[in-house]
Amino acid sequence: MVIHPLHTDIPRPERFTYPFAYEPHPLCQLAAKEVQQYIATHEEIKADADTGKMFGVLVVEATPDSSRARGESYDFLAAYSGLLAGRNDWDYFVPPVYDAQQPDGYFKTKEREISRLSKDSQDTREMSQELQLWLFHQYQLLNARGEVKDLVDIWQSYYNKEKLRRKFPLPPGGTGDCCAPKLLQYAYQRGLKPVCMAEFWWGPSTKTELRQHLNYYPACRGKCKPILTWMLQGLDVDPDPELLGFRRMDIPVVYEDEWLLVVNKPSGMLSTRGRIEQYSVESVMQERYPGSIIAHRLDMGTSGLLIVAKTPEVYRPLQEQFIKHQVRKKYIALLEAADDSGFSRTVRKSPCKSAAIKGTISLPLRPDPMNRPRQVVDMEHGKRAVTDYEFISPNIVALYPQTGRTHQLRIHCAHPDGLGRPIVGDELYGTKGERLMLHATEIWFTHPVTQESMHLVSPPPFLK
Repeated sequence: MVIHPLHTDIPRPERFTYPFAYEPHPLCQLAAKEVQQYIATHEEIKADADTGKMFGVLVVEATPDSSRARGESYDFLAAYSGLLAGRNDWDYFVPPVYDAQQPDGYFKTKEREISRLSKDSQDTREMSQELQLWLFHQYQLLNARGEVKDLVDIWQSYYNKEKLRRKFPLPPGGTGDCCAPKLLQYAYQRGLKPVCMAEFWWGPSTKTELRQHLNYYPACRGKCKPILTWMLQGLDVDPDPELLGFRRMDIPVVYEDEWLLVVNKPSGMLSTRGRIEQYSVESVMQERYPGSIIAHRLDMGTSGLLIVAKTPEVYRPLQEQFIKHQVRKKYIALLEAADDSGFSRTVRKSPCKSAAIKGTISLPLRPDPMNRPRQVVDMEHGKRAVTDYEFISPNIVALYPQTGRTHQLRIHCAHPDGLGRPIVGDELYGTKGERLMLHATEIWFTHPVTQESMHLVSPPPFLK
């Protein structure tokens, strides 16, 4: 049975879920618990899910011939991304948008034919490309208005500017096989009315997927943003929170002279203007000191010390110090407690219980083009990223970055080959919380005008 009754009197949300940034609605949390119980009690499914898998739920208005006849007002659908235990025909979950796994179907037949050819031949490459394009055309996706477009049309309509179309000419492989498109397609095909949706991760964090067991995550942007932009048309959807603007915050000054200042950036504030949001430390400083420039950046969730040059003439020698790695920075992070999910997690241990744990993490990083702003460890193509660390207590660690890659400290803490423990409040690589418990607590640099050795300190606000 694919349509499952949901036994609850929880009121429905006002609008449907914006899938790229959301708090899971209680209806989705209830449905997700039922799916999790199902996974846990079906050995073949659990064995595959235990290696790491994304699952999703879609709550819909109850149909007259299902729950409503028993006095319930909701049903729910469940889905998984890709294949589950090598199959896509599990009775409990919605089917794929298009089933390319049929052994005697056109796709598999043609795939076997191509595999018999020389792998390096021009004919093989052309046939593979033609087969992939054929497959994309089979994904006939509905939206809430009942309109239909295939995957290629959706993709090219979304990337309709010539420059973008050259960069993203066709969808990547696997597009259309994530949870959200499967769930919405099944609901639309059967006239079901979507109420809310959520996706959760089952299993351990892997070396490529830094996600935590049973945590909820937004839909991926690389594959799903063009599709869901189409499929959600006709639904009343929650607004994109990025378009709502950020609340105004105080920016305490730790040090100031006539050439520069060092401020204490609050968590939840951008260092520099974003693609949509203009409000940032940069915009505030430039209002106060026209011509000022932020000398470096901190992630929006990270708080702490940030240097601001009041003029371009002061900025340039500061930048040179950063380029030559002459600026030293110390961060304090509060880490999640030891994993109690039942899945093992690599944790670096001290050889002596009474000694502080020290070491160096070297894991090269690159952006994940399918799921920005996430970064991934890539030993072959990633850029060098090195962090020294020292445990202050079992859950508090001092971090000294030798390089300044995006999300470097967050990944080096969360990755199984790093500390194996995400920073508390890290919604990308750990568990969402009140805030990201990461603070730039000390900074050392040479004053670009006076040549004085500068050392500024800001205690972590979350350890007071």
